[in-house]
Order: sequence, then structure tokens, then C-alpha cells
Amino acid sequence: MQHHKTIVIAGAGVFGTAMAERLAWNDTNTVILWTIEENVVEDINKNHRNSKYFPTHFLNTTIRATSDKEIFRSADCILLVIPSKAIVPFTKDIQSMTKPGCMVINLAKGMSDDGAFITENIPFARTASMKGPTFAIEVLNGLPSAFTFGGSKADYLEFKEEVLKDTGLYLDHTEDVRSVELMSVLKNMYAIGIGLVSGRFNSPNVDFLVYTKAVNEMRRFLTLFECDPQTIFCYCGLGDLGLTSLNDLSRNRTMGLLMGKGFSIDNSGSSSTVVEGYRTIRLMGEMTRDKGVKEEYPLVQALYRLLNEDESINDYMMAIFS
Repeated sequence: MQHHKTIVIAGAGVFGTAMAERLAWNDTNTVILWTIEENVVEDINKNHRNSKYFPTHFLNTTIRATSDKEIFRSADCILLVIPSKAIVPFTKDIQSMTKPGCMVINLAKGMSDDGAFITENIPFARTASMKGPTFAIEVLNGLPSAFTFGGSKADYLEFKEEVLKDTGLYLDHTEDVRSVELMSVLKNMYAIGIGLVSGRFNSPNVDFLVYTKAVNEMRRFLTLFECDPQTIFCYCGLGDLGLTSLNDLSRNRTMGLLMGKGFSIDNSGSSSTVVEGYRTIRLMGEMTRDKGVKEEYPLVQALYRLLNEDESINDYMMAIFS
């Protein structure tokens, strides 16, 4: 018998709303969006829309929204889709009001300045990470989409068979949660690097030359972080890198494209995804230098010098093709 689940999604932005829409396809799910944006709460509950983020889309009428944190007391599963920097304090705040067996899944992408992953710092017994090649608008519009579920085998099976039933969302699995978190951090950085050559050459040959180099470096990073190198072959690895680095819906690729075409980019901009790509380049560039392995990561080092040491685009191109 199918068990009814209460799914509370923390964050009613673009991706949180898209996930709510798809999870509502499963009529055994009770889907609730939590957000601090009172206008979004009112819009969803009264009009069945989130006009701030998807002005032309009507949402499933079973989806409810609230700004009251008490809602987390009812959650069987919590999806974290708020900005990565806010997750650790937020989860500590709601910890005391959650059920002991509540499953908490991180969908946000990011890493702390000391190199720790989000899932290592959130205070719950059942934690997981879910990342994959998924643009929010395509999730919202009902296209088949896939994630890697990083967590225990039992949690993976429960989420796949009970929560995702009839949603058109698909999973592969690894028990190495850290590797899923790492892939989601790295892909933004390499999307900028591939976008740079796409903007300069507009050549599939060149794109996939650099894409292959990026895959090899990502696999080396998995080993450097003592993660499972096989995760590169999951949806969160090759899949998400391909989506983010080779599709113009990606903001990180678009930033690289503009730089490759000669536009000046202000890396202090407000877009959290773009800033995260810059931040990852700095973090990984410094880390590989500190560990004495920078020669094994020529793409990272070329990006680091371009963005932090005032090397030119031509210097970047010469470095990655050498």
C-alpha cells in the first residue's frame, strides 16, 4: 500500500516551485512550499500561481504555501532549496521542530569557505543530496528529468518508489553523499571555462576538447576529496556538467560566452549561481596550489589566473591548449 507523505519544500523560488509542481503529480504527496516571501505565499494560496518567478504558469491546485516554520513539524521529508549560505543556520533553527525520522534532502549547490559540504553541517540523522541535469523551467513544464540521489540505499528506494511515483522524475544512486555535493560545486566552474572557448571559437570541436579535459579534472577532484571517482558517470557528473556547460540556458556558460566574446564581467553581481562559479574557481585554485597538485588541474589554474591574477583571455586559451 502506498504511504501518504507530507513534503515540505524550503524555498519557493524558481527551483523550489518547479519541484513542488512535479511532486504534486503524485496524489499521495501533500506538497507544501515554505518561504519568507508573504506575497508569494498569498499568490500561491489564492491564485495557484507564483507570479514572481513563473508569471504565465498555473500551479497544481493541491500545492499550499506558508511562511510559518511550524509547518516543518508535519514534514516526512524536507527539500532544501534555499540559498546555500543560509542552509546551515536554517536547519539548526528548525531541528527541534522536526520528526525524528524526517528525511532532509539538500538540492542547493555550494560549499563553505573551509571546503566543507552542506550535508556535513546540517543537524539531521537522515540526510541526502540530490543533484542532476535539471533546468527549472523544464522540470516545471513536465519534461522527464533526472537526479543523482546521494544517501543510504534505504532512503533512495523510499524516495524513488513512494515520493517520485508518477512524477516523471528519475534517479540514479550513490551512497557517497560528498561526491554528489562536489560534482554540483565543480560543474559551475567548468561551465564558465567551456563557455569562454565557445564564445571565442563557436566550435563543437573546441567545446568537446575542453569538456573532456574538464571531465578528467572533475574525476581527479573526486579522488583528491577522497570521494568515489565513479560518481562522474552519474547524472550529477557527466549529465549536469553537459547541461550546464553546453546549453545557453546556463548562466555560468553564458557568463563564459560573454567573456570569450570580449565583454567585461563584474563578478560582484547579484546572481548567486554566477557568483558561486567565481567563488569555486578561487576556492579550488587555491586548494590545488596549497596541496602542491596545481599541475594536475590546468583548467582550474588557467581560470584562477584569468579571474584573480589579471591574465588575459589569450593567456587562458594558450594555457588550456598547451
